[in-house]
Amino acid sequence: MDLDLTGKHALVCGASQGIGLAAARALSELGANVTLLARREERLRELVGTLASDKGQTHGWIAVDSADTDTLRTKVQAMVSATPVHVLVNNSGGPPPGPVHGAEIAAFEAAYRQHLIANHVLAETVVPGMERDGYGRIVNVISTSVKEPLQGLGVSNTTRWAVASWAKTLATELAPRGITVNNVLPGSTETPRIEQIIDNTSAKTGRSREDVFEKMVSEIPMRRFARPEETAAAIAFLCSPAASYITGVNLPVDGGRTRSL
Repeated sequence: MDLDLTGKHALVCGASQGIGLAAARALSELGANVTLLARREERLRELVGTLASDKGQTHGWIAVDSADTDTLRTKVQAMVSATPVHVLVNNSGGPPPGPVHGAEIAAFEAAYRQHLIANHVLAETVVPGMERDGYGRIVNVISTSVKEPLQGLGVSNTTRWAVASWAKTLATELAPRGITVNNVLPGSTETPRIEQIIDNTSAKTGRSREDVFEKMVSEIPMRRFARPEETAAAIAFLCSPAASYITGVNLPVDGGRTRSL
């Protein structure tokens, strides 16, 4: 199985922690040169040295808020002018928890800009280089809410579906050019995001954090949350040469929690 990404350049968003950081490390272990993208420059400076470099890779970072799509485009365009991107991992923290009924219009606008519009800006910026170099992989880290809406995540559910539809459309359009576009759908994962969800549920219901945690785990057939590295492994595979004929799919990495096909 060909998993070798030597000589390829990967741009990984939300790479300062959680799934994004784990994905960046996994891709570097496959030989890719990796650019970390997140808001905190000091954090990125620290993390870039933790990436694998045994194959002579050169790694870097871009400090930018994905919600600032104009600056995002400018900084990434400057990078790809010198170094084309062959692998794009779109990944960003989800919108704050809460029901869809009563959600502010501004919450939808902010979520769409941070996720859908930022993803589109990045794809439009990197696809020309993928075409020129004959290699392109786009993986969007979304949520299992694409298959089954999650209670208490109204704005997130709505936004994730929009991203999934955008990705499916893009996958069809780019397939003739040999560029794949896929979505990875993490279930409950050991990240700051899951802690936020647990805290929010506890505050709203009056139940203890322990009770909320146990209830969430009981709904997962594997009876545990995922480790970020487990989701990263799925991302890395879809970015590899071995996944050249897989495009337009939604891949749950959720321990069997999603009940639908």
